[in-house]
Amino acid sequence: MERNMMQELIEWKNMGAGRMPLLLHGVRQVGKTYILRELGDRFFQNTVYINFERMRIVSDYFQGELSPDRIIRLLEEYFNQKIIPDRTLLIFDEIQACERALTALKYFCEEAPEYHIAAAGSLLGVAVNREKYSFPVGKVLMKTLYPLGFDEFLRAVGKEYFVEMIREHYSRMQELSAAAHQELSEWYYRYLYIGGMPAAVNEYLDRGSLINVPEIQNLLMNAYTADMAKYTTDSESTRIRNAYMSMPAQLAKENKKFQYKLIRKGATAGLFGDSIAWLVYSGVVLRCDRVSRGDMPLTAFRDVSAFKLYLSDVGLLSAFTGITPESIVRKELSEIYRGSLTENYIAQALRTNGYDLYYWTSDSPAAEVDFVIQQHGRVIPIEVKSGEHVRAKSLQHYKKMYAPEKAVRLSEKNFGAEGDLCAVPLYAAFCI
Repeated sequence: MERNMMQELIEWKNMGAGRMPLLLHGVRQVGKTYILRELGDRFFQNTVYINFERMRIVSDYFQGELSPDRIIRLLEEYFNQKIIPDRTLLIFDEIQACERALTALKYFCEEAPEYHIAAAGSLLGVAVNREKYSFPVGKVLMKTLYPLGFDEFLRAVGKEYFVEMIREHYSRMQELSAAAHQELSEWYYRYLYIGGMPAAVNEYLDRGSLINVPEIQNLLMNAYTADMAKYTTDSESTRIRNAYMSMPAQLAKENKKFQYKLIRKGATAGLFGDSIAWLVYSGVVLRCDRVSRGDMPLTAFRDVSAFKLYLSDVGLLSAFTGITPESIVRKELSEIYRGSLTENYIAQALRTNGYDLYYWTSDSPAAEVDFVIQQHGRVIPIEVKSGEHVRAKSLQHYKKMYAPEKAVRLSEKNFGAEGDLCAVPLYAAFCI
């Protein structure tokens, strides 16, 4: 399946002088290895692939001097392949399992930039932030691969013509035909259930059915919980799993601010703060922080004590709760949980497009805007509605307080514009 990230990888390949090693991270089984191997197959003469979790002998090569010439010579001998600058792609997979390999990227950047080195790691964020690895700051180009967005999903299911159609109508804020709007809404409902994890999407493509998708999703979630046990102590993994298992309850309430008491009785930030950090650094969850003002820069008004958490993939949230596709399409879910799925989908779309996630609240009067983002030097409030009911008192209050140049309302309704308000259908969130 074609990923948007591939274009960025091609640009990295063609950078020439000054190119740094690439460091690709993302949640486990999101497709990092696949896309790097595809890059090698399509655009390089040969690929040398190293998995540091499996190839312990190769890991030992990095325990001595970290001279690029020495490392290249040893790798050529081990793999019996020539490693040719500009023609060979070196893939360092699961690089968090070999701290010295991570450090070596600095020397490749400084002394041997002619080599194409692409490193990947599922738990790289955890390793760097918790294990205090020697991270090559400023010496690597960092990118994050997220689950397939709705546009990538449309291309995967053979509906790529819809992607440009949506982008064109978004740029003009012009309504789609009723037939196209209806069909896209139906695909959007399927996406809420399937999500964007490659294995789940492939299962749907192979069988043309949603029946076995939850089985694949549950296997993915089991892999996440296995990582919690593998890379932490018993007591830490228990706390991380408890925090993770509270996610459906955290989102199944009108006020989706994360509450420690929903993990277990007596839970506190002091006890579970590191567990939340592990989930965020691993990419399993997305953190959305509260801001007290709608002014630039948003990070200056961040309230670290108030935040929401969303799962990295909306399909996993559907599987977590055991809901059926029919309950989504027929709108049989509670209004609150339908709203939770929708918000999770929007959080995923915004984060994939590179936005830091924030929401805004005020106390008097009580008001909340689901998301606020910084875009081209301005703050844009985004109100999310799971249906066609679009009254948004909180958004109106925000606009009175901060007079934003532009506001966005996402709902099941078609495209439209009302002064400074852009009405955007939910399936077009990838355009923001």
